[in-house]
Amino acid sequence: MPAGMKPLEKFLKKQTTALSRAGGFGGVTDKAVGGTGASRRRASLSRVVPFFRETSPESGQAREVFSPDSEDPHPWPSATGPALVTVPSSGNGSGSGSGSGSGSGGGDVRSPSLSSDEQSSEASLIADPPAGGGGGTGTPLHSDTPDNLTLTILHSVAGKRFTHCTETLLDDFMLTHPIFLTADRLQQVLLQQFSLEGDRGDRRDGGGRRDGEMEGESEGVMDAAERKQAVLNVAFRYLDTYRELLQEEGERSNNFPKELYLSAVQELSRYPELVEDVLKLQRWTEILHCPSDEEKESRKKQVRPLFRHFRRIDACLQPREAFRGSDEIFCRVYTPDHSYVTIRSRLSCRVGEILALVREKLQYSEDQPVLPGNLILVAVTSAGEKAVFRPSDEAVFTTLGVNTHLFACEPSELESLLPLPEEIHWTPGDSKLHDMSAEEVANQLVVFDWELFSCVHEVEFVCYVFHGEQSRWRPLNLELVLQRCSEVQHWVATEILQCQSLPKRVQLLRKFIKIAALCKQQQDLLSFLAVVLGLDNPAVSRLRLTWEGLPGKFRKQFQQFESVADPSRNHKSYRDLITSLRPPLIPFTPLLLKDLTFLHESCKTFHGELVNFEKMHKVAEMVRTIRRYRSTQLAMDTETSPSHLQTKAYVRQLQVIDNQNLLFDMSCKLEPRDT
Repeated sequence: MPAGMKPLEKFLKKQTTALSRAGGFGGVTDKAVGGTGASRRRASLSRVVPFFRETSPESGQAREVFSPDSEDPHPWPSATGPALVTVPSSGNGSGSGSGSGSGSGGGDVRSPSLSSDEQSSEASLIADPPAGGGGGTGTPLHSDTPDNLTLTILHSVAGKRFTHCTETLLDDFMLTHPIFLTADRLQQVLLQQFSLEGDRGDRRDGGGRRDGEMEGESEGVMDAAERKQAVLNVAFRYLDTYRELLQEEGERSNNFPKELYLSAVQELSRYPELVEDVLKLQRWTEILHCPSDEEKESRKKQVRPLFRHFRRIDACLQPREAFRGSDEIFCRVYTPDHSYVTIRSRLSCRVGEILALVREKLQYSEDQPVLPGNLILVAVTSAGEKAVFRPSDEAVFTTLGVNTHLFACEPSELESLLPLPEEIHWTPGDSKLHDMSAEEVANQLVVFDWELFSCVHEVEFVCYVFHGEQSRWRPLNLELVLQRCSEVQHWVATEILQCQSLPKRVQLLRKFIKIAALCKQQQDLLSFLAVVLGLDNPAVSRLRLTWEGLPGKFRKQFQQFESVADPSRNHKSYRDLITSLRPPLIPFTPLLLKDLTFLHESCKTFHGELVNFEKMHKVAEMVRTIRRYRSTQLAMDTETSPSHLQTKAYVRQLQVIDNQNLLFDMSCKLEPRDT
């Protein structure tokens, strides 16, 4: 090791060298993984908040801490070998999102979610893996093919290997298998393994001993009964983890428990010890195949409101439930002249189906004398940006921005599309917020955020980052949480900038700071940081006269809040805060996705045909962290007074302006530049 190398650089070199020796993480990927759809989805994450930019104390210039769209082929430190999920923080590293692992800058290097002490602990575990190739909290499994990993999990569940970390291994596998092994292939492997009679030594002699025991075989061999029970246990965990998603798929997924059940029934005479598992499997078959009549009727009657598309107040007051692709929603689709048709559509339907419904509606419209030709579906933002959907795209409703609307037009009309008039004009006036207490608004923000966050299936986080638009299961509910985060930020700016009276603007500023404090107190970090970042919007932060009217106590408090949102040292202030909290809590979801995206793109999923299971373990650890946040239920409000319901409806149907240019124009009219 070169003389003069700093302790941090020694640690990094030791860490990466140990990983290389242990076959841990792969090298840094050359380009963002995931195809056009995934890249576009992750790019939208970077636009959710300015939370992903870090300001250098020396220069005062913003630089990217992380950008999935970076053109730099080697954005992470890799000079000493394969990278262990390390990100340069606010050191002297140069470049956009880059740093030096062993250069003279001596920048702080840490993982997205671990402190340096935790990294040191993990590095020692990886450098000295437990005997037997797995276990503990270090490297749980060596790289292997997807099918072989499934067999290894079966051996582990059967109690023959890794007995001290079986639960962690099984959980790792279940949470991450869609990344490297399709659900269809997993089901196929489990069915095949259940049908096998076992390894060599599975035949029993008259005394009940296995041939393998007589021949002195190793303990790693499973007999047929152990294999079948292990397959059933893994199948039960699979069904339990993906229950809601499998119910959504209908017959496509119901065939698996049916086939496994029929095979198990045929084996009962030979293996009576399977009887309890067979009964349990029968119940699972009924659960997935025949949802209760009450559940069917409930979902049929319920209106499924999205945030800003065909909204109904009576529906928004109902508790949120998780969206499924088969849910039917109402949505307005506009034409170039800003008339619209209202369609009823499945949430997951393809763009081609949406256009067919629009064409059918237009056929009977008196305002449309001539049936249009080849239609395309376009998303138009309030700023006039346009995105054309492909006919094969699915579930586009949840991917729309806050004030983004769907237009159906012919290709020749694309350039003439304009935002709706109400999206590019604003009316000054007093806000309803003046008549509401900060406590009540904060309570409603927390309750609604918890409902939205609770609806997100933990696997959606993995699907969002690793598969994007190509995922078998779409992250519908997670996309709505991200919409909400953006909506709250723009709501703060909108309310302040629409207020023409300086004293009332100061009052609103005080109220929003108080709302942020109450959200933080109730451990809703999503709305807390969204409000803080909304107040940090350039159109709001430039209002010098408004901020000067704020009492010193509130200014000091807001400075403390800004320090939590400070991205320096990889968001250390925020991470220290969330580490000190106990469930239930609502995390700042965009940062969770940033960490997962970084983990995905900074190391390989496959080494040839072998799965980098250490990476899968890290991903599963992040998902388990999310699970811990929701391990305790948040106490929900039950008050039904008129003022309470009015505040509840207001918070769940925020009226916002998300056009930054328009917000800046509003700001300049309130306080011109020369003042």
